[in-house]
Amino acid sequence: MQATLGRSPLSVLNAYSDWLGHLAVAPGLRQQLLEFAIQRSLQLWQYATGCAVHGGTAPVPCVGPLPQDNRFSNPAWSTWPFNVVHQAFLMQEEWWGRATTAVPGVSPHNAREVSFLARQVLDQFAPSNFVATNPVVLRKTLESGGRNLWDGACNFVDDLQRAISRRPVAGTEAYRVGETIACTPGSVIFRNELIELIQYSPMTDKVHPEPVLIVPAWIMKYYILDLSPENSLVRHLLEAGHTVFMISWRNPRPEHRDLGMDDYLSLGIDAALAGVKAVVPDHPVHAVGYCLGGTLLAIAAAALARREEHALKTLTLLAAQTDFADAGELTLFVDESEVTFLEDLMWQRGLLEARQMAGAFHLLRSNDLIWSRVVRDYLLGGRMAASDLMTWNADGTRMPYRMHSEYLRQLFLNNDLAAGRYVVGGMPVGLSNIDVPMFVVATAWDHVAPWKSVYKIHLQADVDLTFVLTTGGHNVGIVNPPKSSTRQYRMGTQPHTATYISPDHWLETHDSIAGSWWGAWVDWLKTNSSAPGAPPTMGATAIGLSPIEGAPGSYVFDR
Repeated sequence: MQATLGRSPLSVLNAYSDWLGHLAVAPGLRQQLLEFAIQRSLQLWQYATGCAVHGGTAPVPCVGPLPQDNRFSNPAWSTWPFNVVHQAFLMQEEWWGRATTAVPGVSPHNAREVSFLARQVLDQFAPSNFVATNPVVLRKTLESGGRNLWDGACNFVDDLQRAISRRPVAGTEAYRVGETIACTPGSVIFRNELIELIQYSPMTDKVHPEPVLIVPAWIMKYYILDLSPENSLVRHLLEAGHTVFMISWRNPRPEHRDLGMDDYLSLGIDAALAGVKAVVPDHPVHAVGYCLGGTLLAIAAAALARREEHALKTLTLLAAQTDFADAGELTLFVDESEVTFLEDLMWQRGLLEARQMAGAFHLLRSNDLIWSRVVRDYLLGGRMAASDLMTWNADGTRMPYRMHSEYLRQLFLNNDLAAGRYVVGGMPVGLSNIDVPMFVVATAWDHVAPWKSVYKIHLQADVDLTFVLTTGGHNVGIVNPPKSSTRQYRMGTQPHTATYISPDHWLETHDSIAGSWWGAWVDWLKTNSSAPGAPPTMGATAIGLSPIEGAPGSYVFDR
């Protein structure tokens, strides 16, 4: 069962049966698909003939690749016969796209699942994945006398040994947690069974009185926001004159199987806020949540507002969804059958293993994360240069049985938070209760939290809301230091009295700005902060919050 990477065979069978059954009783659509196949075959024949007439090249391809598909971008793919080969493959992709998404009567979820599975099969047999049909690999093989294939075989053996022994991917040894990454100076000032609270040392003589508390997702190690010094969001905030606190989630073990979402609220965010308030008692907090940490933080903020506890100054959500109705292709892994299947898998050990979660994410971007690596590492015999982000990505975390089951059912499957059914402390919470300014960041190519799904916060929160859409994906769009940024972003502020506009209209009416959104966010924080003064003490010794050990603490090293 674990070999399926968490996919339910019954869910897949149900989707395939739904699609095939409705296709079987749709003679008109079958006729259209046949006509389309004949049309494309004739176009391919004309294209191939044109290539022969023009000496192996044709001026205009019949069909282009999907967005972000760079498999055939090398000029070698425009030479005979590889131009015809890759055009034939793209036509196959196009035909299967129509065949799996245009069948009337198939449920939208099943249609997306069949389309997804078809793409997975097609991606396996793409001409770029084979020596004989990849002109770049053939050229490399001829030039090196086959050395690339030998190097690729060595890379494969090395990767296999690393996978068996559960060692990190090649090259990441150069990045060491606490030395070259996650190395911003600070101290752990609080620890319980679920979190460590890190307080970072100030980097300016004066700091804004309102502290910043960062809540990362528990499905990742916190240091994605504190990578190497030049890529650290934490360091950027410190240099801008803020006092910064960070939650470091524990990597759960089987004995933590019964920790649930309520525990992640009480032992996580509530405990961290209490620690921050003990150090800085007289000022509200700038709360920041990333990914699922942002979702949990939004829930906590709504609960605080319902209790009329004014602990927050502002709320920042980074690539975080609060409405999961349109959560992108990740919903392919979330239906009743899939969740039940996953619960059965987790029941055996009380945990979801990191490699099972990673397998699902890799399938969502199989071109980039699987097959491009096969070509680069095993056919071309190369290696991608290791980076701090790659090192973090290989440092996976587990999730306890109860929490992950509750999260999938309450948020993804039932969408309780958006519907006002999510219960905290015996009563449902609503995001409309939040009463502090919000800064919300979405990334344009996010496969985990699609930007239009993140944008739905406009329908839920009744506050002044600044929305930012930055280029990049779920991680690189957020980890976007200004000094090396090659990205763009759009930003707009909507007062709580303004009328709602659609995401497409928002996109049309906000121009791109070159660079990183980090600077705009720091300016926004400054606008919502008081004048700088002396930094607070490290911890609160008088009430027992003395520094326990230096950052990054101990929980980050749990494997």
